[in-house]
Amino acid sequence: MAVPKRRVSRSNTRHRRAQWKASGPDLVPITIEGREHLVPRSLVRAYQRGLLTP
Repeated sequence: MAVPKRRVSRSNTRHRRAQWKASGPDLVPITIEGREHLVPRSLVRAYQRGLLTP
């Protein structure tokens, strides 16, 4: 049988949400056309192939 969830206090809810902080992307230095750029690790291939412009 379904049971209703317990009510969580507002301070507990906000404290829990505050723990989830986004971190910046891991930037990697790559050289394109003789110039060095910092790009996210996941997009290095796209920059090297010319699909994205820095």
